[in-house]
Amino acid sequence: MPRQCDICQSARAIIRRPKTGQRICKECFFYVFETEVHHTIVDNRLFNRGARIGIGASGGKDSTVLAYVMKTLNQRYDYGLELFLLSVDEGISGYRDDSLETVKRNQKQYELPLKIVSYEQLYGWSMDSIVEAVGRKNNCTFCGVFRRQALDRGALMLDLDHIVTGHNADDVAETILMNVLRGDIPRLGRCTEIATVGDGYIGRSKPFKYAYEKEIVMYAYLKRLDYFSTECTYSPNAYRGYARQYLKDLESVRPSAIIDIIHAGEAMKVAETVQLPTLTSCSRCG
Repeated sequence: MPRQCDICQSARAIIRRPKTGQRICKECFFYVFETEVHHTIVDNRLFNRGARIGIGASGGKDSTVLAYVMKTLNQRYDYGLELFLLSVDEGISGYRDDSLETVKRNQKQYELPLKIVSYEQLYGWSMDSIVEAVGRKNNCTFCGVFRRQALDRGALMLDLDHIVTGHNADDVAETILMNVLRGDIPRLGRCTEIATVGDGYIGRSKPFKYAYEKEIVMYAYLKRLDYFSTECTYSPNAYRGYARQYLKDLESVRPSAIIDIIHAGEAMKVAETVQLPTLTSCSRCG
């Protein structure tokens, strides 16, 4: 006999939530997922009414669901936000050019303005040309630095107040593990923050900080959202991949491991005797 939803007690349960173990129906899943994101936004006071918000849009599942949910919640709860899609073209042939086509379709589907900035336009280099020059090693390090600055520059072009990104609970837990394994104390102290300030002094936040990747995928599937699912050409060489596999192994044994790691990271404090480096601006580009 099909099991009933643990919440509404009427419809048939089709999902078991990894975070809570609840068995719930499709409509209740939509409700709890959206409501949890809403509480994350409100409890952490991520935005002010009337703010211009840029949604980091890559065409992948996380940013596509984020754009859909942000528009839905903005209308449902009257946040009073002005939403934009902001995309970065890293210049990775066979990957980013295809994913940007998904972003352009999302723009029409969600009726949101879209701004695309490129590495070639901003720096005179594409990611493909960078890899050709330095080889296939530490590519994600180069790309991450350039992409963060590109988002800030795109935000300045749009006169945005804030940027939201689709980083989910799995991403945050992976980052905590990576920083522990590398002994990177400064980053370990910052990586659990839900809101930060970028290089251009534009605020950033992660509304999906406590949302499991599995639930984001399920939400996109059940809502039939249009997203791009191919992995980046250069990501198989990334150190993050090892942390991701370790996390998946932990999750298979203990489904709450992801949220447990996040809470542990939030509770960590750096001893006052530890001397941390001071972040400064680049002496060449500012």
